[in-house]
Amino acid sequence: MPAISLEEMQQDRLVMSVAKALALANEAALAQGTDPANSLVTITEEPSAGGRLWRINYGPRDYIDRRGGDLIVVVDEGSQAVQRIIRGQ
Repeated sequence: MPAISLEEMQQDRLVMSVAKALALANEAALAQGTDPANSLVTITEEPSAGGRLWRINYGPRDYIDRRGGDLIVVVDEGSQAVQRIIRGQ
């Protein structure tokens, strides 16, 4: 599989949408006291009547036998803004 260049990534709307959402969510996570570099990060698309939302979950890397502690940041693709922040229990 050939490597993809930065220029090719910039031409892909989906790649850029996810990248922008992740950058916004990382800023929000840091402001909430969660370090994205030390988190297990998952990204899920959340459909909405107003357009696509990205649900970015920051969880503990050592999640086995552990409950809660996740931080979820929902980013609106259209407005490129954090829509809500949810803290797991």
